[in-house]
Amino acid sequence: MPAWDLIAGTIADAGCRLVVGLPSDEPGLLDAADRHPDLEALGVRDQRVGACAAIGHTTVSGRPAVLALNSGPSFVNALTGLLEASSLGCSTVVITTRIPASELGRGGFQQVDQLAMAAPLAKWSFLVEQADQLVWALRRAVHMAVNGAPGVVVLEIAHEVLQSDLSAAEPMGLVRRLAAVASDEAVEDAARLLRHAQRPVVVAGGGAKAAGAGEALVGLAERLGAPLFTTASGRGVIDEDHPLAHGLIGLYTSSAAQPLLHEADLVLVIGSRLEETARMGWFRPGSSRLIQLDSDPTAFFLAAEADVSLLGDAALTLRRLLGVLGERDLGATGSAWRLRIGQVQHELRPVPGAEDRALTAPDAITAVIDAFGRDLILVQENGLHDMWGYYYPVVSVSDRSTMISPGEQTMVGFGLGAALGAAVTDRSRPTVVICGDGAAEMSLAALPTAAEHNCGITVLMLDNRGFGWPRFVRSHSGSDDSLTRFATLSHVGRVVESLGGWTAGPASRGELAAALEKARLVTADGGIALISVRVADDDIPPGVLRAFEPADSAHQEPPPDGVD
Repeated sequence: MPAWDLIAGTIADAGCRLVVGLPSDEPGLLDAADRHPDLEALGVRDQRVGACAAIGHTTVSGRPAVLALNSGPSFVNALTGLLEASSLGCSTVVITTRIPASELGRGGFQQVDQLAMAAPLAKWSFLVEQADQLVWALRRAVHMAVNGAPGVVVLEIAHEVLQSDLSAAEPMGLVRRLAAVASDEAVEDAARLLRHAQRPVVVAGGGAKAAGAGEALVGLAERLGAPLFTTASGRGVIDEDHPLAHGLIGLYTSSAAQPLLHEADLVLVIGSRLEETARMGWFRPGSSRLIQLDSDPTAFFLAAEADVSLLGDAALTLRRLLGVLGERDLGATGSAWRLRIGQVQHELRPVPGAEDRALTAPDAITAVIDAFGRDLILVQENGLHDMWGYYYPVVSVSDRSTMISPGEQTMVGFGLGAALGAAVTDRSRPTVVICGDGAAEMSLAALPTAAEHNCGITVLMLDNRGFGWPRFVRSHSGSDDSLTRFATLSHVGRVVESLGGWTAGPASRGELAAALEKARLVTADGGIALISVRVADDDIPPGVLRAFEPADSAHQEPPPDGVD
């Protein structure tokens, strides 16, 4: 059978369902996927968008996405999105081509050293030079993408292999995610620390979400009487209406919840590597005991050395830990901690603002969640004002929601591409993107594909007429910010309208409510809805302001680099 048909059949048998890419000069993997009954081919306009669409698909479906590329600019153009996929730990299988061996080193057309370029961000990469390696390499690629720390793998397939007629492969079945429980000794050590903790805090990351650990996570927090926080990628693992839920950690912690992190005497971190933005403003190694649970051994000894390291699946290990921990007598100290948690929860409850005040970014974001419901697919971007979307209770989501956000790389232009991949994967829920005008303009290539596939995406664009983050940072040093301001008005609305979509620019709460009602109707019918809200330069999330406070005024780390 033709090589591309064998490749399509093998990845489908292994459990992949979406192949993203641009059509190549000659029929290739995208065409073979389009022919295969168990695969969907998503043809995009731009490889960068395609890589982000793969992230959206994987986050929603839990399955690895396949990105079909070719040697040369095609591969290079996808690298920004693949860098983000690597940062997020998103299972992505890249299948690319190599030029004919006869032209290697002789100025061959579109020859680039793809594996060298991918090395810093790929978990595993391999050059398939012999036909009998092909099926093995494809199945191993899927295994490597989904197991251990999920991530990006790259297969480069030689031109000569692709020109071969190959024997059909026997089905071998789904490549499964492997799961193990942490050792009895480590679980006992963790239980011992938890029994003696007086002010414990639980933090859940993306690994907890991927493992489906929500029920065990809530059970443990309730047993401990501990407040629950998440990272950005862990959001959605629990229902944020739960009385122990306190939103996100680090840069995204609400001011009212910040003291709980400072006062904790033990922190249990589940499925997070504790990247910089998660540590900001509260994490000081040695200030409290630390238990870390992760399925990937490289997550340990990274941000800090834990008192107990639990290597295992989050859901399985938490259930084992609950069994060993037994019932816990909170005692007087534990009761005081629960009282403190209740006080913070009361402070976190939203206070209605004056109806006649100017429309703000948090007003607009909260209204979107109210309009589309807490079970939605919510896609974040990298920006300044849209960062409000990370703050609880500005946004409160259920454990049936899917939150998609950039990782520690925070590329600009992530949101629309990721929303595209999410929306084609799950049409049963609304897909909403929160982004700035600069980020929207950088990812416009996603919109025609979204329109073609009737994706029904709502875009809330917070328009500050430029790049808000560098403008904000420059304001603290008195630097000139003229280059951060756009001299022309955004053209995103005109693009949406040209694709048959609908746009609105509400300036009040009443106008916004009406616009959201219309957006629900438009997107339910598969259209694109753009709601553009003007925001002021001083509409700044609290974590950003904390990050720029003098270091001696709070327990702060230096602010991160950022854009938009």
